[in-house]
Amino acid sequence: MIRRLISISLGGWMAVGLAEAQKPFTYGTPNPNMIGVRSRGRNGATNPSRPELGTPINQSSDSRLASVNSVDDWCTFGPDIPGTAIGDGEESTVAYCTKPRNNARVIPDGTVTAAHFVKTPLYVQIMALGDFTKIGIPAGDEGGELDPHGATNMGNPIGGNVTSNVSGQDVFYEEWMNYAAANEICFRICIAGTDIAPTPLECQHTLDVMGCTFVMPGNYNDNVFESCDGDAAYPPGLYPQSDGGTSTFQQYFTGEYTANGQVYSYTNGASDQITPTGAFSTPSTSNCVTVSTISNGIANLVSGGSSGSNPSTTSTSSESGSSSSSSSSSASSSSSSTTTTTTSTASSTTSTPTTQATTTQSSVSTSPAGAVSTSTTTLSTGSSLGSNDAFLNFHLPLMAVLVPLSAILVSAIVL
Repeated sequence: MIRRLISISLGGWMAVGLAEAQKPFTYGTPNPNMIGVRSRGRNGATNPSRPELGTPINQSSDSRLASVNSVDDWCTFGPDIPGTAIGDGEESTVAYCTKPRNNARVIPDGTVTAAHFVKTPLYVQIMALGDFTKIGIPAGDEGGELDPHGATNMGNPIGGNVTSNVSGQDVFYEEWMNYAAANEICFRICIAGTDIAPTPLECQHTLDVMGCTFVMPGNYNDNVFESCDGDAAYPPGLYPQSDGGTSTFQQYFTGEYTANGQVYSYTNGASDQITPTGAFSTPSTSNCVTVSTISNGIANLVSGGSSGSNPSTTSTSSESGSSSSSSSSSASSSSSSTTTTTTSTASSTTSTPTTQATTTQSSVSTSPAGAVSTSTTTLSTGSSLGSNDAFLNFHLPLMAVLVPLSAILVSAIVL
C-alpha cells in the first residue's frame, strides 16, 4: 500500500524550535488499564513466574525477565554469550540487573558510572552510562535495539518480558524498548496510554539506529545517579509543527521480502531525505533525588561464569513495590550512604536540526504475518543496518499502522 511520508522543511523546524520551545507534549489523561498497557503475552520459558528480589546469582542464567523500578533497581538485556555484538544476537539476549533478581545475571560494581531514572505519567525510563563490556557487550559496539516484537512477534529477545513496580505492585507491561551499547543503556516501559499517545506510539521502536538520546531524550550526564519525576516526551520521531500538526520521521531503507513464493520490494522513507539531529525536545524533570552510588556490593563477576563460583543469596523473596532485598551480605544491595534531595523544574529544550529535509513520497509494501525478509537496509546517513535485527518482518506492518496513526494525531495534539 502507498503511504505518504510526511517531511519537514528547515524553516518549519526552526519556527517550531523558536516558538514552541516551552510547549510540553499534551497527551490527554493517562489510563493504566487501557488496552495495550498490561501484557497479554506468555511469560518466557526461561523466566521466573514473577519478578523477585534476592534470587541466586548466576552469571550463565538464561532468564529474560527485566524490571525497571528505580535508579538502583533496573535491568537491561545483554549478550547471552560474552563478546557477541547486540545486533548479532538480539533474539538470544538475556537479562542483567543491578540487584540479584529475577534469576537473572547481575551487573557488577564498577560497570555503571551514571544512572538517571525518570517516572512520567506515560512511561518509566532509565538512562545509564558505563563500561558495559563488563556484561559482555564488545568494546566499541554501538549496540542494538530490543523490543517485545521481533521478526516472529515473540520478542527480541525471544521470550523477553518486562515489569515495573512504580504503580505499587509488580506489573507485566506490553510495550517497551531497550537500547544497549558498550557505553550506554536506555530502557523505556510504557505504563499507561491515551487516545493521543497509545503505548505502541509512545514506545515506538522502529528507529533502530538513531540511539538513546534521539529515541529516549533525557539527562545523559555522566557521574550522576538520580531519580526524577518528568513530563512525557513526544513519541519518537514526531515533530510538532507551527500549524498545530505533526511530522513523522522515518528511517530510510529498502529491501525485499517473499510471500507465497513471490518476491516483493519496498522502500521506506526517501534516499535524499536528511536525518534530524535529535528529538524534538527534551522533557522537563522535577523533584530529583540524587544518590552517591548504586553499588550492590557485588564485584569482579565475569559474564558466563558458573553460579557456583559466585556469591549467592541465602533466601528469595517475592516483592511487590519493594526495593529492598533479603539476600546475604555478600550479595546485598548497598545503595548510597548519602542522599541529596533537589527540586528543580527545567524547561523543555527543543532540538533544531541544521540540515534541510525534502518533501518526498514513498511506497511501503507490508509483508503478511510469517513472510520471510531477505533485506539489506540502507540509511539516509549512508550506514548499513543489515537484517540481523530481522527488523523488516515485523516493523514494516507496525510502521504501516503507526505512521497513519501519527498523522491522525495532527488534529489531536494541542501545542
